[in-house]
Amino acid sequence: MATFLYKLGRLAFRRRHFVALIWVALLTLAGVGAASAPTPGNTSFSIPGTEAQKAFDLLEQRFPGMSADGATARVVFKAPSGEKMTDAGNEATVRKTVKELAGGSEVVSVADPYTGHTVSANGTIAYASVKYEVSGMELQDSTRDALEDAAQKARDAGLTVEVGGDALSATPETGSSEVIGIAIAAVVLVITFGSLLAAGLPLLTAIIGVGIGVASITALASALDLGSTTSTLATMIGLAVGIDYALFIVSRYRAELAEGREREEAAGRAVGTAGSAVVFAGLTVVIALVGLSVVNIPMLTKMGVAAAGTVAIAVLIALTMIPALLGYAGRKVKPAGEKSKLLGGGRTPRQPGRPNMGTRWASFVVRRPVAVLLLGVLGLGAAALPASSLELGLPDDGSQPTSTTQRRAYDLLSEGFGPGFNGPLMVVVDARGSDDPKAAFTEVGDEIKGLKDIVTVTPAAPNKAGDTATITVVPDSKPSSASTEDLVHAIRDKGADIAAKTGSTLLVTGSTAMNIDVSQKLNDALLPYLALVVGLAFLLLIVVFRSVLVPLKAALGFLLSVLAALGAVVAVFQWGWLSDLMNVEETGPVMSMMPIFMVGVVFGLAMDYEVFLVTRMREAYVHGEKPGQAVVTGFRHGARVVTAAAVIMIAVFSGFIGSSESMIKMIGFGLAIAVFFDAFVVRMAIVPAVLALLGKRAWWLPKWLDRALPNVDVEGEGLRAHADLDEEKELVRA
Repeated sequence: MATFLYKLGRLAFRRRHFVALIWVALLTLAGVGAASAPTPGNTSFSIPGTEAQKAFDLLEQRFPGMSADGATARVVFKAPSGEKMTDAGNEATVRKTVKELAGGSEVVSVADPYTGHTVSANGTIAYASVKYEVSGMELQDSTRDALEDAAQKARDAGLTVEVGGDALSATPETGSSEVIGIAIAAVVLVITFGSLLAAGLPLLTAIIGVGIGVASITALASALDLGSTTSTLATMIGLAVGIDYALFIVSRYRAELAEGREREEAAGRAVGTAGSAVVFAGLTVVIALVGLSVVNIPMLTKMGVAAAGTVAIAVLIALTMIPALLGYAGRKVKPAGEKSKLLGGGRTPRQPGRPNMGTRWASFVVRRPVAVLLLGVLGLGAAALPASSLELGLPDDGSQPTSTTQRRAYDLLSEGFGPGFNGPLMVVVDARGSDDPKAAFTEVGDEIKGLKDIVTVTPAAPNKAGDTATITVVPDSKPSSASTEDLVHAIRDKGADIAAKTGSTLLVTGSTAMNIDVSQKLNDALLPYLALVVGLAFLLLIVVFRSVLVPLKAALGFLLSVLAALGAVVAVFQWGWLSDLMNVEETGPVMSMMPIFMVGVVFGLAMDYEVFLVTRMREAYVHGEKPGQAVVTGFRHGARVVTAAAVIMIAVFSGFIGSSESMIKMIGFGLAIAVFFDAFVVRMAIVPAVLALLGKRAWWLPKWLDRALPNVDVEGEGLRAHADLDEEKELVRA
């Protein structure tokens, strides 16, 4: 592996014009493909295997044109103080608004508050329900604009009008967060390298890699049914690993220059050593992202595969385009320890007896491994304690900031009708197997009315064939509450009795039931996903490090950092600690996708740091250093780079904390704190402490396994032999 990558690095350095041309051509081709690709149609959204999805599919068959899983909007009206919604003027305004809403191109139906009896008991609040053909993510912008314009006209007429439901849901804008992350990354890279040009190379290649990845996704969106959210994860992860991988190779290149090697040779050795770490770090990220397919949520699978493709592009760019650009840069990229003229020029005075900070820290840990290990484990354990009370759910309008119209509509509905009106349940009764469908519908309604935590059960609404009916159930509790979840399970538990008595099938669906089913699906998939990702990565790391204990330590350290990060998320977003500082307006359940998303993303990034840092230790150990000294050597060469990479990632993810979307805010905070724990506590403290305690045992591998494993030579032993051979040839010629 190392020898092949060494030759690849030298080839890219020498044939830099050809390599640069290939990547520019690929970027151009992807850009042209994206620009000329047809506008993607409505992206299908389904959650196979859930009861809510089965009910939606049944409704599509039995109620053609109903669009059961289409978006909904609730336009909530409140009369001015001292007036009622039944006053003639207010009623005329509402009816005019309803008529305007009904004229929308994607609208299926609009329920008038006065004919649908959706005026509150005190007459001050009313709402109109709007049903659309497609889901909220698939609605056209013009449809959303028409909805908001109609609401504004009613406001201009003197009513308080707010709009809730998923019709206003849109892909969150993250452009400003990305710009902030790139700006902070630039500053960190300049400080790390002491050179504007060297700092610019990782940024340039990362942006090119993300550009190719996202443009390719856009070009293939229509053909592969990719949604607008597919590129979100690809952009975030592609930018992160693209900067990291290029940072690793440029840093090693400058270190090779500092040892007196020629530039082409330095480029080859940088790709042969750091490039090997990049390849295997990239493989762990790809495994983590592709592994998201085990959840069996198509949208999540597509996001994972697309992001994995972008990571693969980042690896290839780091291995080929970075050495090519180093060839163009020539002497403008200085050896390690020498600064650019733009930053003060000249060589930094060296103090032979003065080790760098990484060396000093590693030496301290090697001397006090037990104290450092206990402190690190106890600290992360304390941070993880809140995770024991983790409650999972999916966000609804009640978790939105109070400044949004969705949240205000949610509060008005709660005020006028009760919190359960924000998440009604739809019960679907399939009575094709029943001798008397009408009696079956009545029986189901009566059974449901006998349950707790219910405000209203509407009469059954059968289809034209009379063999299927829908019943709307309004809970007494808000959609995200445990009581509502219990009610959904209680209704479903009635299914067996209903089938025995009437021969009919009962299914519960609606947005609230779908959220509950998705949460359960994610919970059920977490352990298989964790086993798959950690298991495959464990096998991969055994090949990389030729050790059993080092990969085991890496996996256990990762689990500890993820648990600590989940504990921090629970403390802030569920318990409300530091909520004012984080601008968290509404505490509640943690987003169901958070644990599995955090496992996938953080595992990939954590293994980046693990592979890069520990391969330098492995390299030093293989080349003859004692175990404790190898740990110090690895930190001397790698600590600064890993620290810079972690700071960049924390900055990128922290930029999302400022989002007004609670889900984006939670993801940003969770990923940022997870990277902090993993990079600075696990990799910088626990890892060297464990390796110091294990000594030579850290690199133990059974002989039978050693013979069975392929020798990928990540530590570059083959390069040393290659260099020795070159020296012998030079001596012969002399």
